[in-house]
Amino acid sequence: MKRLEEKKREAAAREDRLAREIVVGARCQVTVSGQPRRLGTVMFNGEIEGKNKIMIGVKFDEPLGVNDGTVNGKRYFECQPKYGSFVPPSAVVVGDFPPEADDLDEI
Repeated sequence: MKRLEEKKREAAAREDRLAREIVVGARCQVTVSGQPRRLGTVMFNGEIEGKNKIMIGVKFDEPLGVNDGTVNGKRYFECQPKYGSFVPPSAVVVGDFPPEADDLDEI
């Protein structure tokens, strides 16, 4: 049991260190197990009410999210429905990721 608690503390400390390097407004790539890689912009970095951990709010370039920046009726950032999501800092890589091309006009 002690070992499990220590692993949880280490994981939380690692997530906190990663979160400190992620700034609102930065372009990012999000990789979550079982989901395609998604590109977007960091819109929120902090704790969400009811959660005891830091989460990163991302506005995706395409409608591949699960919300509009709202969780349980509380707004953390603005975006269109299905363009937002909250993910752990370990799922986010900040970098020079250009916005996804909007090819809808070419059809």
